[in-house]
Amino acid sequence: MPMSKKKILVIDDEEDFSFFIRKNLQRSNYEVIVAANGDDGIRIARASLPDLILLDVMMPGLNGFQVLRKLKEDLRTYAIPVVMLTGKDDDESRAKAAQLKDADYIVKPIEIEELHKRIAEVLTK
Repeated sequence: MPMSKKKILVIDDEEDFSFFIRKNLQRSNYEVIVAANGDDGIRIARASLPDLILLDVMMPGLNGFQVLRKLKEDLRTYAIPVVMLTGKDDDESRAKAAQLKDADYIVKPIEIEELHKRIAEVLTK
């Protein structure tokens, strides 16, 4: 029996970046769902229960930390690992992500090989 594809939810307001990530991950046999903002991301996460969430920090409306907090407060989405993808490379942001039980933190621009490596590490935990 074939293994089912791992499902990854990308929550990012940058359409070009989301497209780039989706295409690269689909080539690696992941099922990819995209949400363009935090509210949609939370709704989709609750409905689809992905295996992993890639979450941008800087978005209009709810920012990534607010989305992460809501996901971790919800019993349905609490255990879903989240990897923050962000242009913010400062100690305060990294500490904030760690306090919210974040799985990982990757600074943009990202190398696709590094992203694949981190995804594989998170999904095998």
